[in-house]
Amino acid sequence: MIDRLEKEVDMLERHLQVLKMVIENEPIGIVKMSNETGYPHHKVRYSLRVLEEENLIEPSSQGAIKTERTAEFVDELDGKIDDIVDKLESMKIEDVAEIEG
Repeated sequence: MIDRLEKEVDMLERHLQVLKMVIENEPIGIVKMSNETGYPHHKVRYSLRVLEEENLIEPSSQGAIKTERTAEFVDELDGKIDDIVDKLESMKIEDVAEIEG
């Protein structure tokens, strides 16, 4: 049950790392991103596709570049992550009396 969430978080981390590289190094290509992150080309390519579908990046002849929507997304990101962290914190089952089996 929790394994799927963990995989999604790992994938989100990769997508955001790729987005950060585009923001800091635009234009940037798949090979350079793969070499710097250690992610295989196919995973970088997938992250780029997801980011492009979200209109956060766009392709150019020299590599990926950010879009007009990127800054707005980045501005809202920390708040959204904080909300998710709060929700996950509230889901912890740590104060339950000892469970007997």
